[in-house]
Amino acid sequence: MENCKNYCVIMAGGIGSRFWPLSTANKPKQFLDILGIGRTLLQLTYDRFSRIIPPQNFFVVTSENYKDLVLSQLPELKKSQVLSEPLRRNTAPCIAYATYKILSICPEANVIVAPSDHLIMKEDYFLEEITNGLRYVCNNDVLLTLGLQPNRPETGYGYIQVAEKVEFEGKDNLFRVKTFTEKPDRKMAEVFVETGEFYWNSGIFIWSAKAILNAFVKHLPEVNALFEYGKKLINTPDEMHYINKVYSECPNISIDYGVMEKADNVYVLCADFGWSDLGTWGSLYENHTKDKLDNALSGNKIFLYDTEKCIINLPDNKVAVIQGLSDYIVVESENTLLICKKEDEQQIRQFVADVMLSEEKAK
Repeated sequence: MENCKNYCVIMAGGIGSRFWPLSTANKPKQFLDILGIGRTLLQLTYDRFSRIIPPQNFFVVTSENYKDLVLSQLPELKKSQVLSEPLRRNTAPCIAYATYKILSICPEANVIVAPSDHLIMKEDYFLEEITNGLRYVCNNDVLLTLGLQPNRPETGYGYIQVAEKVEFEGKDNLFRVKTFTEKPDRKMAEVFVETGEFYWNSGIFIWSAKAILNAFVKHLPEVNALFEYGKKLINTPDEMHYINKVYSECPNISIDYGVMEKADNVYVLCADFGWSDLGTWGSLYENHTKDKLDNALSGNKIFLYDTEKCIINLPDNKVAVIQGLSDYIVVESENTLLICKKEDEQQIRQFVADVMLSEEKAK
């Protein structure tokens, strides 16, 4: 398997509204150093995959509003490696665009597709499994996803039910997929974990460019037709003009719903490499270092009294005295302060909508 045939597509177009007010439409969470380690989530994703993928074989798909942000954070990439989306259309059109771009360069390509905001604790093991997956899709017409062994009945993730085990190089963690299930309620999640047949859906995919193209032809023909019609314009001065037209006509649809749930050649590589999608303040809290009272703190001048199990993220120049809180989220960014119970963080999107509506009325 030639390394030059392996590509990585990083999806970086989300607005990260559940991380408000730190994450904003102008600078979403993937462009922030949320972990406080000197690298943004996007940079960490690139760093991870650059250990096995050459720099010239990366593509980042993002909103046209964020193209300059991507290029400033990943100076290793050329402008042509950042694919600009004029509209948000979910993951299926994003992947179709990247697939046609890669096929124009290397018809025999194998492709990793990954979100830009995941945390991987066991990177060596993760890359070992990714490399195994690349070898498998190189010789098999399959759509492969990564599944994680659940350690709790999480309601914020999708689940994959596995069918029979598939033989591959003597390994015992490759399965045919039986079903996909969107985020379940608590009771259903508990059943999933008890059966041992269900894994968390990581949203990380591996396939050959030909295999995913065939899947688009079969399961999302209307999306494929839009990109197929203008593929001769890829890598020409007219590419962006045509992509603008394509996106205005594309349905808003995820790759899971549009392809993975319908295809009969879907497989899952199951592993446990310390994964979190860092989709919420709660998930960041779980993966953050904590003080002796289980508070996860970001900020230099935070004074706590009788406060436990909170996640507190404040600017370094902000002095805060907090007393008597338990299980709260406290975040300040750009003159906006959020104080919210951790258990109610699913309401943050509504809070954002209310704030934006209020600002619109004030204009």
